[in-house]
Amino acid sequence: MALKAEDIKRVKGEGFLLNRGTECFNGRIITENGTLTARQMVRVGQAAEKFGSGTVAFTTRMTVEVPGIPYESIPDFQAFLREEGMVTGGTGAKVRPVIVCKGSTCVFGLYDTQGLAKELHHLYYEGYHAVPLPHKFKIGVGGCPNNCVKPDLNDIGIVGQRVPRYDPEKCRACKVCQVEKACPIGAAVLPEGEKLVLSPEACNHCGRCAGSCPFGALVGEETMYKVYLGGRWGKKVRIGTPLSRLFTREEVIALVEKAILLFKREGRPGERFGQTVERLGLSRTEELLGSNELLEQKAAILAG
Repeated sequence: MALKAEDIKRVKGEGFLLNRGTECFNGRIITENGTLTARQMVRVGQAAEKFGSGTVAFTTRMTVEVPGIPYESIPDFQAFLREEGMVTGGTGAKVRPVIVCKGSTCVFGLYDTQGLAKELHHLYYEGYHAVPLPHKFKIGVGGCPNNCVKPDLNDIGIVGQRVPRYDPEKCRACKVCQVEKACPIGAAVLPEGEKLVLSPEACNHCGRCAGSCPFGALVGEETMYKVYLGGRWGKKVRIGTPLSRLFTREEVIALVEKAILLFKREGRPGERFGQTVERLGLSRTEELLGSNELLEQKAAILAG
């Protein structure tokens, strides 16, 4: 049958994108935090053979796509996935699925990235699923300053931080300083005959030095989070603007919601969040995100 434009648009909103030159679709399957269970992986393979081309593709944003699904098979494909707790989606001018690194198991990860991503997924991908925005809104979660999943190229990017605490009284000016040796970016320097100098400007809070001093001159603080606003890739790349301070986990969770509400209230149709931030100015943006104004106006913003 000949597909109508409104049919193509409708199923795109459900996560089905037309395959070029055909009347079949890619079915985009959502992952909560970049992971699927073994049983879900088996079901995806079965779905690909039963309804699609027999192949599976992985997207850059950690969703899974099954190509070659005929239009009339889409409802059965969705029902087949639901039996293992999976859904399709991830398109449109709304909050998109969260992208996250494997910091939960990575040797450099500073916190449970997949746990945070799962919480953000439930709160804001699912919780705001019916909320239309001026444009798509992407969330990136990274476990350390290595930035493997490029959090700073998302509308809001979260990066784990381990801020060192240095006690110069405990420094013994060792001939071979283990802190200096552990620092991968040269932020810790031991001048000859002097005590360790730790540069707060150069330190990127990677946590690699934590616990390296045998005399306890340097210990790692609690995990904090650096936040970037307004990043994007694509035809026009914008590196996210870092906020001026670090945040706790609870603050970050609230900050993501405030950013979505800010975009909903202040964003213009068709503009990305970075453009909204630039138009408002960083000072005003930080002022709004640092207050409770947006949360207090949540009902009115969502109704608007």
